Amino acid sequence: MNEADFLSSTRASYNAIALDYDKQYRDELAAQTLERAVFAGFAELVRNAGGGPVADVGSGPGRVTAHLHELGLSVYGIDLSPAMVELARREHPGLRFEEGSMLSLDIADGTLAAVVAWYSTIHVPQERLPDVFAEFHRVLAPGGYALVGFQVGDEQRVYTEAFGHEVSLSFRRWQPDRIAELLAAAGLPVRARTFREPERWEPTPQASLIARKPPLPPAGDQNAGDQNAGDQNADDQATGNQTARNQTAEG
Repeated sequence: MNEADFLSSTRASYNAIALDYDKQYRDELAAQTLERAVFAGFAELVRNAGGGPVADVGSGPGRVTAHLHELGLSVYGIDLSPAMVELARREHPGLRFEEGSMLSLDIADGTLAAVVAWYSTIHVPQERLPDVFAEFHRVLAPGGYALVGFQVGDEQRVYTEAFGHEVSLSFRRWQPDRIAELLAAAGLPVRARTFREPERWEPTPQASLIARKPPLPPAGDQNAGDQNAGDQNADDQATGNQTARNQTAEG
C-alpha cells in the first residue's frame, strides 16, 4: 500500500464510522484514571515551560482536545477525516478543529509548545514513523513536548468491518523501546514513559511516551560561549603576533 492508499483508506474508514465511534468511546476517558494522570502531568510540563499553542494530531471527535483545554492548554485538533472534524466542531464549538495529515502538517517551523498523538500513530506504516516524528520535531519550538500514546505489541491487525460499516483500517502495535528510539533519532529524546497492563476488555498493554525537543541554552550560557570564543580568538591572534615578531628578530 502506497502513501496515497494508506491515507485515503484511513480517511474513508473514519468518515464511515465517525458517529458510531463517537458514541462508543464518548465516555471512555472518564474511566481512565491513569490516562488522565498522564494528561495532567503533560499539561503541567507544557505550562511550566511557558505554554503556547498545542496541536492534538489525530484528534477524532475531540474528547482529548477538550480535556487538554480544560487542563489549561491552548490546544486545537487536527484530523485526517472531514467527518471527524465536523463532529468535533459540533461537539466542542468553542474549540478549533481542522483537517490535516501528520505527515505534512500545515504549521510553521518551531511554533508549537507541544504535539499530542494519542493513539493516532497506530495507523501509520512503520517505515513512515520516522517521517511523522521528524514532522513533529519541525513544528515544535525549542523546549516543546510531544506526547505519544499507543497499544503495546509487535503485530498488525487489519479490519474490513467496524460498527457495521465496510472499512479498510490497519492497526499497528508498537514496543515502547522502538518508539523511544525513533523519537530520539528525530531529535526528540524521551523524558518519561508510562506502561500499564490491559484492562479486562483490552487485548494489549497500553503505553505512552513524553519526549522533548531540546531547549535553547540560557542566554547567559550563550554569552559565555561567545566570550570564550572571543577570548580564544584573541589568544590565537596574540600567539600569531608573537611568533611573527620572533621570526623577524631571528631574521
